[in-house]
Amino acid sequence: MAIKNYKPTSPARRFYSVNKVSVSKTKPEKSLSFTKKKSGGRNNQGRITARHRGGGHRKRVRVVDFRRNKDTIPAVVKTIEYDPNRNSLLALVGYRDGEKRYIIAPEGLQIGETVVSGDNVPIKIGNCMALANIPLGVEVHAIELSPGKGAQIVRSAGVSCQILAKEGKHAHIKMPSGEIRLIDLKCRATIGKVSNALHSSISIGKAGRKRHMGIRPYVRGVAMNPVDHPMGGGEGRSHGGRQPTSPWGWLTKGKKTRKANKRTSKFILKRRK
Repeated sequence: MAIKNYKPTSPARRFYSVNKVSVSKTKPEKSLSFTKKKSGGRNNQGRITARHRGGGHRKRVRVVDFRRNKDTIPAVVKTIEYDPNRNSLLALVGYRDGEKRYIIAPEGLQIGETVVSGDNVPIKIGNCMALANIPLGVEVHAIELSPGKGAQIVRSAGVSCQILAKEGKHAHIKMPSGEIRLIDLKCRATIGKVSNALHSSISIGKAGRKRHMGIRPYVRGVAMNPVDHPMGGGEGRSHGGRQPTSPWGWLTKGKKTRKANKRTSKFILKRRK
């Protein structure tokens, strides 16, 4: 994997870069993918509830196995594939009984290797097991928050977390953000680090590439009129004259938005800041 920068043969190419990842040149597995109608950011009443969305290339949604509940049956990695719906790569694995599933591909997983999930499986990249069976200090990803619910956290490209300690029924997990959190030892995690770590180093390079992703242009508030935005208007070029806000007056920089959740706050030992 490496970032490829193009020669500046045009203004758009000057800052354009791509991540040269080794993926299989195949279409997605038909039985594990489906088409999804685009909403354009609109709800069931036709009103825009998520702004700056629309257009973009057609995508097929891949059905990813986050539960990894096919225990003790080895699966061979058939392909490593690109997924337009996430920044990490996917691995198509085939089980001995003939079933195929998609899993999040860890860094270093190769085509032809075998992965397995269960309680008494080796500590090897791509294997999935309960936190109780994973030694301290091992890098893990795709972690459950409730036993059997499926992986909910640590699924983005290039991220992983560490098991710092085990105490009682919980493991102390250091998240990619620096937060230290208690997670039930029965919850499952996958060994290794999520693939495509260089994703964050890519330079988009041109506006059209954002349109391919289905992201429409957005206008700065200070460039609007006062009727359209709290920070609009003023003679000449202004700096808004107030704290940065949304078009509806909500503070958008630095204001805490997390509501106190007594049910889950007790599991956070150390905040990320």
